[in-house]
Amino acid sequence: MASIFTKIVNGEIPCHKIAETDKYLAFLDVRPQTYGHTLCITKEEIDYIFDVEDELYAGLWLFAKHVAKGLKKVVPCKRVCIVVIGDEVRHTHVHLLPFNSMEDVTFKPAPKVNISQEEMRDLAAKIAAAVAA
Repeated sequence: MASIFTKIVNGEIPCHKIAETDKYLAFLDVRPQTYGHTLCITKEEIDYIFDVEDELYAGLWLFAKHVAKGLKKVVPCKRVCIVVIGDEVRHTHVHLLPFNSMEDVTFKPAPKVNISQEEMRDLAAKIAAAVAA
């Protein structure tokens, strides 16, 4: 059965897209831990990040770096951290989290911030513009 991320890649489920290439997709997390919480995924559904072929793996990190730079231009923060957990959705992905202190970065079951769909759409557009610049 296809993962929720594969359904997003295939256009079956909408997302607030930040950036896309032929191999990767970045979009806002629907349950954000911080304002601007973004996911970078491989379009190919691979469960475990360390099973990803080397070239695709290296490309994911370069893609995430590019997205993180655009994210930091838009969301006021000390840094953008990167987290790989990869258990809840069995599809390779990395989390980009704007943060100002370590207290900002926790993965509790419920989202830490509430953002309306309109705010998500506007934020995604701003970050996408910064990534494209």
